[in-house]
Amino acid sequence: MTIQVIYEDNHLVAVFKPAGVLVQGDETGDKCLMDEVKKYLKEKYQKPGNVFLGMLHRLDRPVSGIVLFAKTSKGASRLSEQFRAHTITKIYTALVEGIPREKSATLVHYLLKDKNKNIVEVFDKPTTGALRAELNYQVIKHFNGRALLEIILKTGRSHQIRSQLKTIGCPIVGDVKYGGPKWQYPSEIALCATELAFKLATGEETQTIKIEPPESWS
Repeated sequence: MTIQVIYEDNHLVAVFKPAGVLVQGDETGDKCLMDEVKKYLKEKYQKPGNVFLGMLHRLDRPVSGIVLFAKTSKGASRLSEQFRAHTITKIYTALVEGIPREKSATLVHYLLKDKNKNIVEVFDKPTTGALRAELNYQVIKHFNGRALLEIILKTGRSHQIRSQLKTIGCPIVGDVKYGGPKWQYPSEIALCATELAFKLATGEETQTIKIEPPESWS
C-alpha cells in the first residue's frame, strides 16, 4: 500500500484512507493504515526501533477519506482533547439513494449499537443505553434519483452518518448493511471524510485539510 500524505508537521500526520482498508489491525490480520503509516515514518526519518503513532479517530472500513494521526505524545494529548470536546470540524461527502425532502437540515437521533451484529439501531427520543447523535447536512446536487450531500458531523458515534441517513430514507449508495443499493465497488460505500479543521499541537492556529470526493460518484 502506498501512503498518500495530505498534511504533516512535527506532531501530526494526515493521510488518505482508501475504502476497504482498516485504520487499525483486527482479528482478520489484514493490512491496516496505522502499520503502513508507521513504516512510512520509519523509512522517511530513518528511525531505529518502534515508531510512536497515536490513533486519534477512526473511519469505518468501507469509508474513504482523511485520517489524522499523532507523531508525538504532545500531538496525541492536544488533539485527543479536541476530539473529545467535539471542537474539531469534521466534514464528509456522501452519495445517497433518494433526495432528502429538505435541502439542508439538522438531524438529532439516539443510537444504540448491537455489538454482536455490528449494527446501530436509531431512536427519535432518549433511550436507555443510546448515545445522542447530531449532524447537519446540505444537498450539493442531485441527479438520477440520487443526491450528493455535504455533512458536518457534530458528534462522532459509530455508524452515525450511515444510520441517520437511512432513517430519513436516504441510505448511502453501496451501504447494503443500512439499506443502500449495491454498486460496482463491493468493498466501498459512497461516504468520504473530505475535510478536517483543528488547532495545531503547538498553539491556537487552526489548520484545515480538505480533499475532493471520488470523481466516480458523479
